[in-house]
Amino acid sequence: MRILLFILGTISTSLAVLGIILPVLPTTPLLLLALFCFSKSSKKFETWLINSDLYKNYLEEFVTERSMPLKRKVILVSFATTMMMFPLFILDYLFIKTIILLLLFYLYYYFIFKIKTT
Repeated sequence: MRILLFILGTISTSLAVLGIILPVLPTTPLLLLALFCFSKSSKKFETWLINSDLYKNYLEEFVTERSMPLKRKVILVSFATTMMMFPLFILDYLFIKTIILLLLFYLYYYFIFKIKTT
């Protein structure tokens, strides 16, 4: 399991770096995933990520203060909303559409009320 988490953390970090260049990849969530994976699989890589400029620029403020710049919040919510809208239009299952809508409502609630804007 640790090897799979390490591989997932490495892939997430790589995609996050690509996300800096390509606007279609969300950098912050990928770095959060990488941090989680490394914290469960390799303390060495967790320490490396925490000490990197990548972490300091994109995650440190969120992790320590539970806050995020407005521009980053808007980009993350827009990307997540766009990705979650595809199944709403493609699938015909009412149950799945209901779950996706509930997730969207929770996403907006969390980003508006739980994460401070800097």
